[in-house]
Amino acid sequence: MTRRGGGGGGRGGWGGAFGGSEPDLTRRPGTARKTVRLIAGFFGPYRVRLAVISVLILVSVSVGVVNPILLKLIIDNLTGPQDLGLLYLQAGLMIVLPIVTSAIGVWQSYLSNVVGQRVMNDLRLALYRHLQWMPLRFFTETRTGEIQSRISNDVGGVQSVVTDTAASLLSNFATVATTVIAMWILDWRLTLLSLGLLPFFAYITYRVGKVRREVSTLTQRSMAEMSAITEESLSVSGILLSKTFGQQEASIERFRAESQRLGDLQVRGQMIGRWFFALIGTFFSIMPAFVYLLAGSLIIGGDTNVSIGTIVAFTTLQSRLFFPLGQLLNVQVEIQGALALFDRIFEYLEMDHEITDAPDAVSLSPAMMRAEVRFDSVSFRYPVAEAQVAVAAEAAEAEAEGRAVPTAVQPFALSNISFTAEPGQLVALVGPSGSGKTTSTYLIPRLYDVDRGAVSIGGVDVRGIRLASLGQIIGFVTQETYLFHDTILANLRYARPDATMEEIDEATRAAAMYERILELPDGYDTVVGERGYKLSGGEKQRVAIARVLLKDPRILILDEATSALDTVSERLIQAALQRLMEGRTTIAIAHRLSTILRADQILVMSRGRIVERGTHAELIGQEGLYAKLSSEQFADG
Repeated sequence: MTRRGGGGGGRGGWGGAFGGSEPDLTRRPGTARKTVRLIAGFFGPYRVRLAVISVLILVSVSVGVVNPILLKLIIDNLTGPQDLGLLYLQAGLMIVLPIVTSAIGVWQSYLSNVVGQRVMNDLRLALYRHLQWMPLRFFTETRTGEIQSRISNDVGGVQSVVTDTAASLLSNFATVATTVIAMWILDWRLTLLSLGLLPFFAYITYRVGKVRREVSTLTQRSMAEMSAITEESLSVSGILLSKTFGQQEASIERFRAESQRLGDLQVRGQMIGRWFFALIGTFFSIMPAFVYLLAGSLIIGGDTNVSIGTIVAFTTLQSRLFFPLGQLLNVQVEIQGALALFDRIFEYLEMDHEITDAPDAVSLSPAMMRAEVRFDSVSFRYPVAEAQVAVAAEAAEAEAEGRAVPTAVQPFALSNISFTAEPGQLVALVGPSGSGKTTSTYLIPRLYDVDRGAVSIGGVDVRGIRLASLGQIIGFVTQETYLFHDTILANLRYARPDATMEEIDEATRAAAMYERILELPDGYDTVVGERGYKLSGGEKQRVAIARVLLKDPRILILDEATSALDTVSERLIQAALQRLMEGRTTIAIAHRLSTILRADQILVMSRGRIVERGTHAELIGQEGLYAKLSSEQFADG
């Protein structure tokens, strides 16, 4: 499918192809490095603070290595010259230096947490902002629970790595480096003995980390599935379906099975490498014995380079070395698990927005534009899988040449649609379900882009109009009304946050909802509940109509907007809409033909094509599909 437009407004900056919802466990060369580069990009704005944190860590670590050296000097002083003044100085330094180190550590920890939380906020915001501009088909193909899991579980899962691991890595690495240098200065032979098995441990750690990363990915998938099951089954709609079909036990069993799978994966993740780290701990515990054995042999053998002070200082440094070494090995495993979560996050961030502002896109002023809507030979097919692209092209050629379209290929949802809706006119779309009525209206605000032809507003192709501008000039009342779990007033002000109460009252009166709102205990402050379930179907639609009336759009799209209303309310709203349509372009989808009898133009659609057009009287006279639909609806008088 050909798409116009680049990444305008910062919405397409992540690039990449639209992918599936599951990451591939098979790691391609360079993928981990790419992930690390993307992570580093989020730390870029805080490089000055990171430099300060690094300096504080290095100072703290360097000061920390002095105490074991002072311990050696004190012991050598007591077993040698025994200078009391020097002893006071050495003991004083041993008291002051830990205090300084602790103060620096607290400051460094504060800065690390501030930077970490800022990065987490940037990451969550980037993911949410990117998803806001994803095409409609992404949300029709992806479960809400999966999206919620990426934002909450995945982002939350990397929080400890972002806030603690970077500082921990630098601190532990600097500790190991300075400690090894000090140990080498004291005695190189004891140092080699202490570090001899580290290469082996490092290799085993790498292997354990790879397994942890794979298990972490499977665990996050299971958590996403749990979120999806919960969101689907415990929403108002899900509970109603479960209760009316008597499927509570089936829902419980589905949740139980996935919960057990998640628990098994989490146990597996916790136990990976547990024996290995127990072996490392044992090695670190018994290593001082080998140091005492070697140092004692050297002293007994008459080696004057090794003293009692050297042994004490060396074992103190050695104990200081083992903890950060263990942390470094463990962090490697934790980072591998976190990278799996980052992969899932960046998988979403790298998805293409597909429908974006063109580089030369313009903004249209609602007050100055002529809101004429024109469809010019429009054809549209819902996106097909890549494997079908070749046969889809063949189908397009076959249709253009008048040949039969291959049955294996997804047909066009709309084919060669042309019509014009003038300001002040009501253009009605009627036809059987699945004939393409709603799809046609989706092309006007660019929820999808056409495959052929063009949709224009005021003579400007919608692909050349900024998306934000389209949102300002088009008002949409969908067949399925959606209200936020908030007050009626908040739902109305979603259209215009700065609307006055007088304007809100006027809109609700026009939508025949004003008196009903006054009857509610809390009036406009009544909370409508999840998806507005505290209101009746007709009340929800009237609030939705009032919301779009408050927006005062130049183009009004009504997708069966009065379907849930009683006869009295429908007549009141039809009268209000009649006044609203003056000077505006209105396109209405209607299954109830009584709502569009006075339409200026009625387009009868079937299988993605316009098969009839005219006024109600003209179409009745043609005795075609519209006459048949009319006869069926009005058969009972």
